[in-house]
Amino acid sequence: MIPKTWPPVVLLLMALLVSSQFTRADGLVDSTQKVVVRSVTLKGNYRTRDRIILREMTLHVGDSVRLSTLPERVSWDQRNINNTTLFVTVDTETRLTPSDDSTQLTQLDLTIIMKERWYLIAYPVFDLADRNFNEWWYDRGRDFSRVIYGGHLSYRNVTGNNDRLQVIIERGFLQRTVLSYAKPYIDKAQRIGLRVDVGYITNKEIPYRTLADKWVYVKSEDVLRERRYAAVTLTHRRGLYHYHTLDTRYTHNTIADTIARINPDYFLDGRTNQKFLAMSYTYRYDRRDNVVYPLRGTLFSGNAGVSGILPGDNFHFLDLSASMTRYWPLGNRFYAAGSLRGRSTWPTRQPYFNLRGLGNSVDNVRGYELYVIDGQRTATWRNSIRYQLVNTRKQLNWLHIRQFNTVPISIYVTGFADAGYVRSTVAEQYQSQLANRLLVGTGMSLDIVSFYNLVMRFSGTINAQGKSGFFFNLAQEL
Repeated sequence: MIPKTWPPVVLLLMALLVSSQFTRADGLVDSTQKVVVRSVTLKGNYRTRDRIILREMTLHVGDSVRLSTLPERVSWDQRNINNTTLFVTVDTETRLTPSDDSTQLTQLDLTIIMKERWYLIAYPVFDLADRNFNEWWYDRGRDFSRVIYGGHLSYRNVTGNNDRLQVIIERGFLQRTVLSYAKPYIDKAQRIGLRVDVGYITNKEIPYRTLADKWVYVKSEDVLRERRYAAVTLTHRRGLYHYHTLDTRYTHNTIADTIARINPDYFLDGRTNQKFLAMSYTYRYDRRDNVVYPLRGTLFSGNAGVSGILPGDNFHFLDLSASMTRYWPLGNRFYAAGSLRGRSTWPTRQPYFNLRGLGNSVDNVRGYELYVIDGQRTATWRNSIRYQLVNTRKQLNWLHIRQFNTVPISIYVTGFADAGYVRSTVAEQYQSQLANRLLVGTGMSLDIVSFYNLVMRFSGTINAQGKSGFFFNLAQEL
């Protein structure tokens, strides 16, 4: 054990030697002293342009920084670069060299060492049409006619500027064709980004209503629903952690007469088409250490959306939402997380197709994975405590493809407790047992985190209604 009476400078220097890659020249350096960044060297970014990486950093050539804050600054820069998801691994090396002139600051040489991902991936798709694996497994009888097959082409970092081209062609339970291209920066200052999307989707089987918090499906040999959309999205990134997004999209949805007849509220008043121009603004403050599986940091987002802007639009909608999530370490490999989310929509009378509560989007209370709770207003409070069992990096030397031969693996045991509420004026109409009442769920999960943004969760839950279950998910929920 290190004596607490040791001078702070000694403790700092030991931390620099043990927990980071700092190499000092001879002599002690006062922790209040400043150093100047003499060089920043990037290695391993064979495709990614230097400016994309330097955009993520707070340390640049010529900057001066106190030694007391240097380890944290280097650590956050490493995390920011990793959060671009362009690299399998990101490591840092640093060297401090005292100046020969006593009037000059000590010089810092910083090296960033990266291993790039495999950016062009074309792969077959075999997916489930249901909301999640658990609904397909428990409620749909593991019916393989409800699968989606096809192919995805994802070309990341096309020009070395972290841009992405995506082509999606899916068939089976639904038919979907999507083309999108996104470039995070289209200006020299690297602040303005652009994304363009077009899509066409058809279904021969759809949920036409909700009954007792479960979707009820209808099936036909003919197409029951068509969806077409085109969107242009502008983004503005201020600094490192502030994101502004303005999305403009035109949507045209149609349904068969059958759907309008068995549920006249699907588009309201027995209509068979829905067309509208929508605009939404989103602000996001994102300072998490890892966007795939955060352990520390803060995420805040707020959204305001308006649908039905054009005179000929037959759908008018206002959507306001906000969320706040905090992650922090507790020590001894324990971590905590807490999240508050709220959403409110107008008018009160809404088409069934656009009615969203909990369960049919990313918002959910764990323990209610098998339920869809429709309503106009929602609120959730979710909490987790994690313990890190494993955090390692495996090198597969026998695999001579550098983008795949380094496999990071982390395993966590997570305990969680959630609460939520759905305010609904259609609870009686759809015979909901869960709307307009407090929802509480708790349980534990085993989370496995690996490369290429893979997160697997195996969880056991129990909710306030006494329903328990074992669930599998391929996404981190908090």
